[in-house]
Amino acid sequence: MTKLKWDQVGEKVFETGVNQGVLYIPNSQGIYDKGYPWNGLVSVSESPSGAESNKQYADNAVYLNLTSAEEFSATVEAFTYPRAFAQCDGSAEPSAGVFIGQQRRQNFGLSYKTLIGNDTLATDFGYKLHLIYNALAAPTEKAYTTVNDSPEAITLSWELSTTPVDVPNLKPSATITIDSTLVDPVKLAQLEDMLYGTAGSDPRLPTPSEVIALFEGAAATSVVPTKPTQAGNVVTIPTVTGVVYKINGVTKTGTYTLTKNEIVKAVPAQGYVFPVPTDDDWLFTFA
Repeated sequence: MTKLKWDQVGEKVFETGVNQGVLYIPNSQGIYDKGYPWNGLVSVSESPSGAESNKQYADNAVYLNLTSAEEFSATVEAFTYPRAFAQCDGSAEPSAGVFIGQQRRQNFGLSYKTLIGNDTLATDFGYKLHLIYNALAAPTEKAYTTVNDSPEAITLSWELSTTPVDVPNLKPSATITIDSTLVDPVKLAQLEDMLYGTAGSDPRLPTPSEVIALFEGAAATSVVPTKPTQAGNVVTIPTVTGVVYKINGVTKTGTYTLTKNEIVKAVPAQGYVFPVPTDDDWLFTFA
């Protein structure tokens, strides 16, 4: 038997900070295949709701206790935002630098990092990666004030609501958190290569199934994509284990006849990763 002890050296853990925010815009197939750095991130306040008790009575006693569905929302505060976020904030850009408000709001994904500290290593102890899926930003107030003898930069804020996405063998969810102190550092590095991009691949937000598969399986296998070939207007897609070839987000195999200039992009299949750097997209010209 072991007696419990409190506040042992190295066990006084705390969380603080927020940084390395990334905005992800989905393509027409709903794949978050493009990421943009979010500079000036001040805070992300997570606000789960629901899961409220609803007691059912019978025979003059509590018969069962049901809980309502749980929802995830958040508030993001920042000094600025990526230009690509304008469409998520209800603005259209018909011409460069001209923004028209009150338009359809684009859903988006978001990732950010918070720090984990303890009494021996301070904030070098570790960090958490937070992934948010299928978010929508609600209109919020922007208060512009005169410059005075104590000038301050204004901060902007957005209320986010989410719609859960599918999670294998679990209930749908709109959020995932990864604790760097508890996971395989090699697999964590592979996830960060996806989130932040590499010299040879664009940043993207992997699906929950990809994240789960990455951490519960063996370390991803490295594979190098082979460039497709072109003869006239026909592009031949090679067959490479662990590599998926896409045109405009749609998976392609065999041959493809060009009707215009197209970019073929290679992405690693589940359980695989491209080395750094890797050439993973090629422009093919329609003759």
